[in-house]
Amino acid sequence: MFSNSVSGSRSGGLVIVFIAGLSLLGLLLLVPMDAWSQLLVSVVLLIAVHLCSQESRAYHKYQQFFRMVAIFLGLALTVRYLIWRGLYTLTATDVLSLVAVWLLYLAEIYAGITHVMGCIVNSLPLSRPLKTIRNIPEEKLPTVDVLIPTYNEPAELLEVTLRAALMLKYPQDKLAVHLLDDGSTEQKITQQDVAAANRAGARKAELSAMCERLGVHYHARKLNHHAKAGNINDALLETNGELIVVLDADHVPTMDFLDHTVPWLVENEKVFLVQTPHFMANPDPVERNYFSAFSRMPSENDMFYGTIQRGLDFWSASFFCGSAAVLRRSHLEMVGGLSGESITEDAETAFDLHAMGYESVYVDRPMVSGLAPETFDAFVTQRMRWAQGMTQILLLKKPFMEKKLSWHQRMGYMSSILFWLFPFARIIFLLMPLAYLVFGMQVYHASMTEIMAYTMPHVIATYMLSTMLFGKTRWPLVSELYEILQCIFTLRALTKVFRNPRAPSFVVTPKGENLTQTFISPLSGVFYALLLLVGVAMVAGVVKMVNEPLTRELTAVVLGWNAFNLLLLVSVMGVLVERKQVREQARLPANDYISLIGSDGNAWTGHLIDLSLGGAKLRLSGDTAGLPEKVTLITDREGDLGKVRLPCQVLSVSPDNKFVRFQFVQDEGNIDQIVRFVLGDSRRWQSFQRRRTRPVSYWFGVKHVLRVSVRPAFQHLYLNSRRYWQKMRTAKGST
Repeated sequence: MFSNSVSGSRSGGLVIVFIAGLSLLGLLLLVPMDAWSQLLVSVVLLIAVHLCSQESRAYHKYQQFFRMVAIFLGLALTVRYLIWRGLYTLTATDVLSLVAVWLLYLAEIYAGITHVMGCIVNSLPLSRPLKTIRNIPEEKLPTVDVLIPTYNEPAELLEVTLRAALMLKYPQDKLAVHLLDDGSTEQKITQQDVAAANRAGARKAELSAMCERLGVHYHARKLNHHAKAGNINDALLETNGELIVVLDADHVPTMDFLDHTVPWLVENEKVFLVQTPHFMANPDPVERNYFSAFSRMPSENDMFYGTIQRGLDFWSASFFCGSAAVLRRSHLEMVGGLSGESITEDAETAFDLHAMGYESVYVDRPMVSGLAPETFDAFVTQRMRWAQGMTQILLLKKPFMEKKLSWHQRMGYMSSILFWLFPFARIIFLLMPLAYLVFGMQVYHASMTEIMAYTMPHVIATYMLSTMLFGKTRWPLVSELYEILQCIFTLRALTKVFRNPRAPSFVVTPKGENLTQTFISPLSGVFYALLLLVGVAMVAGVVKMVNEPLTRELTAVVLGWNAFNLLLLVSVMGVLVERKQVREQARLPANDYISLIGSDGNAWTGHLIDLSLGGAKLRLSGDTAGLPEKVTLITDREGDLGKVRLPCQVLSVSPDNKFVRFQFVQDEGNIDQIVRFVLGDSRRWQSFQRRRTRPVSYWFGVKHVLRVSVRPAFQHLYLNSRRYWQKMRTAKGST
């Protein structure tokens, strides 16, 4: 029905026709008729959207047709709503109310634009076939430099990444691995702070010795200019590989990474980038602190890498994400290496090369595992950098005006960039109910019938389309929760960018942190204040319902809106309880069938439950009778891993003799085999993602949020009370 990708003027024409048709239908839906007739039209369209979205999930030749019809009709309800809002509801009797009315409408306009663009961009996500270098003669394979920039990561973490990079399945005479150490530059070693200079010198000695032992090229430049982009650009001057692999310090590649990425660059000289997903081997603070559902619920990354990048790829607009990617050196050199105007050098570089007419490819196979931020503080630091960097690209590069980009590429970049302006709209949506319920400002001028005819169909259609497009990779309310968590901090960061687009500086995200005790995040204060304000608005709303019967219908609607905000803020409390975590390595779900062999030849079989570089947990097929303390793990998987034999030491056996926890016996001779077994097989990441990417109903999502929100609220009371009494006792003791 549709081709795998569109290009040039044809795709630009498709976008124009789609948007023009959408606007025309939105206007036609506003032909003079009473609100009840509009409600009937809305119900008919919602039924059509529902039926088409259901058909779009079926496997038949009209699948994509029904998907596009659902998007068209659903967006028509959104366009109709925004036009109706602009024509008939922007009235107020005082200046403050007029300001509030327009602020809310502008926030809705922003949300509507990002929704329309997001639906178009993700309408036909591209699934590329799997390619392999086995079909390419070895003499035609290009040389590859693997660049691993580091700043302050520990040697233990770096060694795992370096060992995995050295084990990539590729002709060894065409592969070189480089560690780019920006924590031991000449600038760092000669700084005036003697202690810091000594630490930098010791780090250089440690890392250079490790690289020499492993067979890795070590680089430390003179100055720390232009952060990560500058580090990589300086390394480009000292290397000569035809292709450049960029891996973050904590990003461990599987053995088949080059096998499935290099062919795209060999077959098409215009391709400058092959990007792959960033698979997170540990839960982020939302998944760990709140949902405790890392293995059951799609992660935040799954939505971007599982859906959005594939959508961008259809429109030839998938972009570089800083790691887990292969780039062509000759094309990079045409733009002077990685771009450095913004602090998101990855997306900026892709933008520059797309503008030169070069192409990108997105391979939707998880082949690199990394570490998500462990604490909420680190999570916010990372997201603030992303928001600032994408906004810099908006202001400095002006993608909507870049004539060298095609229409669909401009749409793709603008969709990705405009998303990061969500703090402005999210805060308005949080505070507007307060303005009406507490201060009596007129923020929304409509009758209940009009709300049912225009507003609710728009909201329901938006949910339906989001479920159709992102249902497998994003559960209900999760996006709202992430936005609430980030909005206050990213708003402040974005304000700085709008004041001075060149002001932000690159900040390294902390990774691999250990949490020795459970505590309340130091960033909780602002959420306590918001929770108090929204709670006050709930009380004021109830009073308003009782005392002002003439506005009771609108008050009920705004009260429901405020209750939704209250639910989100109560949910946020769970994320702000940083849970104790003292494990040394990320523990990953696994399902491998293995055998444990004793020195006498007796065997015990079972399936792994979880796995880390330190050891694993096994569910036995039988019991543990006679299981010795020292055993050998044996598994024979098809593919790159082959047969694995690892000496292990049993640590514990469950009381019912069904589960065994053991650690790997680590020595220089088998560390490579441990890394290969635990982190070297991309099929493990694929299997894990398939298990947790599943759609759920809206009500399941709401019930899930409600179920996990109660306990954290009491934890906040308990932990804050305990901290208060400890301070009181300390104060009394000091007197």
